[in-house]
Amino acid sequence: MATFLGIDYPTWWFLVVGAVFSGYAILDGFDLGAGALHLFFKKDESRRIALNAVGPVWDGNEVWLIIGGGTLFAGFPILYATLFSAMYIPFMLFLLAIIFRAVSIEFRSKEPMKWWRNTWDIGYSVSSILIAFLLGVVLGNVLQGMPIDSNFEFEGSWLMFLNPYALLVGITTVLLMTVHGAIYLCLKTEGKLFEKVEKLLLRAIIGFVVFFILVSIYSLAYIPHLSDDFRSNIWLYAVPVIAILSIANIPRLATKRRFKMAFVFSALTFSVLLVLVAIELYPALLLSTSDPANTLTVYNAVASDKSLGIMLLFVAIGVPLVLSYTIIIYKTFWGKVKMDETSY
Repeated sequence: MATFLGIDYPTWWFLVVGAVFSGYAILDGFDLGAGALHLFFKKDESRRIALNAVGPVWDGNEVWLIIGGGTLFAGFPILYATLFSAMYIPFMLFLLAIIFRAVSIEFRSKEPMKWWRNTWDIGYSVSSILIAFLLGVVLGNVLQGMPIDSNFEFEGSWLMFLNPYALLVGITTVLLMTVHGAIYLCLKTEGKLFEKVEKLLLRAIIGFVVFFILVSIYSLAYIPHLSDDFRSNIWLYAVPVIAILSIANIPRLATKRRFKMAFVFSALTFSVLLVLVAIELYPALLLSTSDPANTLTVYNAVASDKSLGIMLLFVAIGVPLVLSYTIIIYKTFWGKVKMDETSY
């Protein structure tokens, strides 16, 4: 098996997929979180400001989702086929929510009628919450595993995905993105709207911490395979410790109104929690609860070494370009939102 810097190609691609989805979670996470808070703003001007805070960047953030899906398909085609066919209904709902969210953002200010704007405001907020929730439900089911037969096909009902653990992870994901989005809005707003967002941020932090604790307890008590690697390697406990410290820093910085650093730590929280997921799963990608022999791993679900080698070259060229574009866009639209004739 081909290697690079002592690491085999399947593991490299596992890291690439994880890094891309981490980028998506951080970037699209804050505008989904801002959408989740949208209906808490009562005035039309407040909603327009909140919408314009994410307006220049939300569609660029979703590019990372497209790249993530592409890297997953290219690197682990068997996993892609199994996961997307098994979770067909959740992913279709996810796709519909993405479409409806985009339409809501673009159509919202096309007409001045109050009923028109309220309708699209509801669509924008509900679809943002649904996207975040479905992402969490998918993650919760991947962590638990699902029944897979010897042909790597799902054998079960889609209702199985609505289990307590997946629902807990879904709610926790919504709350974490809400925290992330509220911090971002604190950076982009001022005056009474800023004060409103600040209060909502503190409430969201409390909700996230409560559900994060519930998910952690459930994971340790009922899903023991997630902690197997930690029992065999004590140094890995550094990762959950960093995650806890990162989470604890968010309210500390928020109460001091150091929102730039709070945003850094909320982004770090996403990254570290996904690193934790990677450690809990690797080398597995999708656990089979019916027969461990049917588990999809980075080695039996991967594309050929030649394909991975070529794609890693494209990643080495493409990712810096996407990062450069992202940095330029954020620098261009940095600062408080100012309304003008081009605003939503």
